[in-house]
Amino acid sequence: MSQRWRIAVLVAVLLVTAAGASGFVLSEHRAQERKEAAAPDVAVRDDVDALRGEPHLVFRNTALGNGYGEVAMVPLRAPDGSRALTGATCDRVYATAAEAVCLTADRGIVTTYQAKLLGPDWKPTQDLPLTGIPSRARLSRDGSLVATTAFVFGDSYANPGQFSTRTVVTRAGGDVVGDIETFRLTVGGKTVTAIDKNLWGVTFVDDDTFYATAASGKKTWLVRGSLSARTVTALREDAECPSLSPDGTRIAFKRHGDLPAGQWRLAVYDLASGRETVLAETRSVDDQAEWLDDRTILYGLPRGGASSASSDIWQVPADGTGAPRLLVKDAWSPAVVR
Repeated sequence: MSQRWRIAVLVAVLLVTAAGASGFVLSEHRAQERKEAAAPDVAVRDDVDALRGEPHLVFRNTALGNGYGEVAMVPLRAPDGSRALTGATCDRVYATAAEAVCLTADRGIVTTYQAKLLGPDWKPTQDLPLTGIPSRARLSRDGSLVATTAFVFGDSYANPGQFSTRTVVTRAGGDVVGDIETFRLTVGGKTVTAIDKNLWGVTFVDDDTFYATAASGKKTWLVRGSLSARTVTALREDAECPSLSPDGTRIAFKRHGDLPAGQWRLAVYDLASGRETVLAETRSVDDQAEWLDDRTILYGLPRGGASSASSDIWQVPADGTGAPRLLVKDAWSPAVVR
């Protein structure tokens, strides 16, 4: 067989293989679309603008059917009632009274990622930096700062040091403050310069101070950072995805402890005393928690395992008492807006 003939055969095989793969992807996508279209819709209301005028919960709708993946809203006075769909589609969302940050992954033959700031009408007003798989998003309370976290290698932080993140803080006006991985990290009085250093999961205190997760050498820390000084300082070990309480006194986070890889328990850290309280939720929670109020923690859980397309938002007391309770069915990525 001539060299030219061998090349022609190889090209033909590659084309057939690519066509088959594309056909499989499209077939799977269409099958999922048929499944979603056949599923019953959730109860939907059409008063999005009215809901913005009262305390409400913003989240990603995960009810199979029309509206799957859209940003939705329910009033805090009736979280288990009908929801308003905004028309915006996000994989991760976080909101304030005036705007929202939306991370998306367009999963075609070539997956692309986007991060956008959405205005009061839920339309994009600004493109934000995003260099990989969407993971975490936060706004400061006044909406002046935005933090986005993406994985740029792999899709899991089950094992620190075996992934890479990019967490970028941007001002709502468009100016990029910076990738906080470039900030000076201090642990126990020593500067960490290891190449495996990663930071993610920002929660803002004000227009300069924030908390986040830092990781290096298979360890994680809760860190306190300063945007102006471009520094982050470790406060305690084994703490990920922090969320500051409304009164500013405590941090909700997930801790690994001695659990198997890829599993975490929710806990609360008192900033003044350093006391840790493990919460009553015994299931593994891989989410950046949200505070419903100063007494209650919200978080998302996939239904039926991590690969499930549906999920629910749960609540649990922040003082370690009580038991988990379902707050919103078919929901993910909660943000409390008051």
